[in-house]
This record gives sequence, C-alpha cells and structure tokens, in this order.
Amino acid sequence: MSGGPGGFAVHAACIRGVEVLPVTVEIDLSGGLPSMTIVGMADTAVMEARSRIRCSLRAAGFDMPRGHITVNLAPGDVRKVGPGFDLPIAVGILAATGQIPTSGLDDAVFVGELALDGRVCPVKGEVAYQLYARRERLRLVESRFSCRTVVDGVEASGLEGIAQLAQGLTHVPEPLGAPRAAPAHSAGDYVDVIGQEIAKRAFVIAAAGGHSLLMVGSPGSGKSMLASRLPGILPALGERELEEALAIHSIAGEPLEGLLAGTRPFRSPHHTVSLAGLVGGGRPVRPGEISLAHRGVLFLDELAEFPVSVLQSLRQPLEEGVAHVVRVEGAFEFPARFQLVAASNPCPCGNLGDPDRPCACSATRVERYQERLGGPLADRIDMVLAIRRPDAKEIVAGVEGLSTAQMREQVREARAFAAWRGGKGDAPDAAGRLNRLGGRPSMPAESEDALLALARSAHLTGRGIARLARIARTIADLDAAEAIRPEHVREAAAYRGNRG
Repeated sequence: MSGGPGGFAVHAACIRGVEVLPVTVEIDLSGGLPSMTIVGMADTAVMEARSRIRCSLRAAGFDMPRGHITVNLAPGDVRKVGPGFDLPIAVGILAATGQIPTSGLDDAVFVGELALDGRVCPVKGEVAYQLYARRERLRLVESRFSCRTVVDGVEASGLEGIAQLAQGLTHVPEPLGAPRAAPAHSAGDYVDVIGQEIAKRAFVIAAAGGHSLLMVGSPGSGKSMLASRLPGILPALGERELEEALAIHSIAGEPLEGLLAGTRPFRSPHHTVSLAGLVGGGRPVRPGEISLAHRGVLFLDELAEFPVSVLQSLRQPLEEGVAHVVRVEGAFEFPARFQLVAASNPCPCGNLGDPDRPCACSATRVERYQERLGGPLADRIDMVLAIRRPDAKEIVAGVEGLSTAQMREQVREARAFAAWRGGKGDAPDAAGRLNRLGGRPSMPAESEDALLALARSAHLTGRGIARLARIARTIADLDAAEAIRPEHVREAAAYRGNRG
C-alpha cells in the first residue's frame, strides 16, 4: 500500500498465541546519518532484522538508503515477535526507494526471514499465515520452500531470494508443494496386544463416544501399547479439523507429515512437563501439549507422577475444549479439544493386586499414591479400567484378538448410527436429561431403574450419573440399538471403577 512522500507501507502479519493478526509495516525515509529505527513493540528478533536486511539487500544487488529509515509496525499495542518481519521491512524499503516495481504490492502480505546472502527462509506458522491470507483475500508472499499446497484456495508466491523482486511480483513463481504425507499412525496394530480383549472393548467404546479413559495396572501389562494405538481406530481428520491442527503444529514448529496423512495427533508428554509446557505459555506465548493434541489424543503415562498443579490445570480444558492462558501481554485462548487417555500403576512399586508379585509398599504409601489419582480431575475422567498382565500361555501361543481394522470398523459403525439417531432427534443426552429428549424416549423404564439402582448403591454424584448414561448410550450405539437396554447400563458401570 502506498505511503506518504518518502515512504511506503506493506502488509504483514504476526502470530499471537494461535491467532494471526494484521500488521502494517510503514517505512519513512529522512535525512541524517545512515541508520534504521524500528518502533511498534518489537522483540529482539525483530530488532535484529536491521543487520540481516542490510546484508541481504547488499548481497542481492540493491542499495541501502544513506539517510535515516524509520520502520513503524502498526498497531503499536501488539507485541511483534519472530524474524518473519524481515521480508516486509525489506520490501517496504525497496519500494520506498523505487528499486522494485510497486504493482501488486497493495494486494499482498509478506512473511519471511532473510539470510545474509539474500535468501528468503521459511518461518514458523506458515500454515497459520496461509489461512490468514485466504481469509483476508490477500496474496501470500513467502519463502519458496514453504508448504503452499497445505491450504487449499490460497494464492501464494514463493521467493528463493529477495533479488527476484527486482522485476516485480508478476515474475515470482508459486512456492514448492506440500511435504509428502507419511503413512497412517505407525504405532502398531491392536492385533499385537495379546490377552487384553476386555481392554480393547473399552477402547472401542472410548473411541466411539469420545470418552476419557484411565488405565490402572502393573508395569508391563500393556497400558502404553493400548494407548498408542488409539489414533488408528479414530476417524480421519475432517477438512476443518485438519486445518486447525496444521495451524497449531506449524506455529509450534512440529512436523506436519502425520497430520497430512489424516492421522489424528497423539501427544505423550513426560511427567516432568511444566505447566506452561502442558497448557501453553512461555515467552513468546506458544501452545502447549494439550493444544498440540487438539482433535486427537493426549496420553498421560504414569499419571500419579505428574505434579498435582499440572494435572488440575486440565480440568477446564476437558470441559470447555479451550485453554485460557493469562500473561503480561494479555489473555490467550488455545484450542484444546482432545481425548484424554491416562495410565498409572496401582502403587509406587506397581505390584498392588498382582497375584504373582507381592507389593512392597506400606499402606500409607499406597494411600498417598492413590490420592494423587483422585480429586476434581479424576471426577472428569469417564472410564476407569483395571489392566492385568496377560497370561503367559496366550503370549507364547500367539493368540490373536481384535485387530485395529476390526476395531476401527466398529467405531465407524457406532458413530454412523449415532449420527443417524441425531437426524431422528434422538441424539446422545449430553445435557443429563435422562428421561426424554426432543419428545422421544432416550431410556426405557427398566434401563432407568437399573441406572437409579446403580446410582444409589454406588452413591454416584450427578456428574457420575450423567457419565454413566453417556457411556451406556455409546454402548447402545455399538449394538445399533435405539434404546438403552439394562445390559448397556451394567456394562457401562463396569468401567466406573471405584469412583462416584
């Protein structure tokens, strides 16, 4: 966009959390000693652009103005971070000094880091910038080596070096294509998990209904194997889900190949992860593990080893699907709609309840350890599953059970049936109205009696009753049953554990 006498303005953008905000790079040339001043709440990486731009322009054969250059990054109340402003600042200087044609610059947004030899390098968040350019109907000018074909419907140009701008934007080609999609989730097949057919059934229910799940069992019982294979039975990412996940992963600098193959994210942070690493934060503020698991699976192994404060921070994201982070720079919202799967030993030594290995823990140690699994977070976990070591004879014999393909088909059919019910006005009762929904019975009287009897005998809380009803509804969907039967309620109660 044009500026005043001796100046020019260029479209740019900055990332704030997982949002992309518009930024106008204004260039003003004046007399005085050769120097450059950058204003507009720029961080260190942006301020260092002065040296990179000076060397890059000289290497590309352009002249650096001899007077004073003032660069304003508007709006001035938003912090600008990262090296992505190198390219728009350089373009503004070249346009203001008449060294490049200005045709087409008004309709383009520039993002890129400059190397000292004049090359244009990619920056983190390329997918987020592409989504922004498509939304604003601007032409995105980025590095030639960015992933242009990741986002459909965006017009883009790719620069290998800033010298290409000497002939104008019309001579700049498109960026290179998207990275080659990797194969689907390669954690293995459920057929390799021997002797855990009850657990596989629980995972089918969890995948069909999107339920959170906690496994409690001795070391070596297969908890991690079961969890790591969950993305393989979940439906592929839809177009909107894929774009959301790609944007978050690109901002965090994570690989995109697995997502491009349609596989849902699977994140398994270590129990030493910090609060900012799990929920989001840092400087600059970046998405955490729960946002990287958005539309996918968050697996917390050794749940009792996580700091209590870190675990309790999951309560709000589990309910709302959004993580709220407040810092000096302001309030940030990170998408965090994930499926939680957790695993834990029953005691510090892991042998409590094992028929073959005696537990070496005192009653006090066991009580303290299990208290870490309780509290408000545990009340938000839908299913609790006891995992035991498989029989050695089954492992030696190589007994095969359900495979990933078979479980995936069960999940697909259950979700299709639930969608059909939704079309009839008999969708799952997430609001807790267990008697009728939309004028149609959602639970027959005998099933309601079974639910009430279980609620009284187990002293279930209101949240526990609603949880039990939702799991029973998912089990009914797996059976293609319009009405929840008493056996569905009883099976759902088997995954309640010892909690109310």
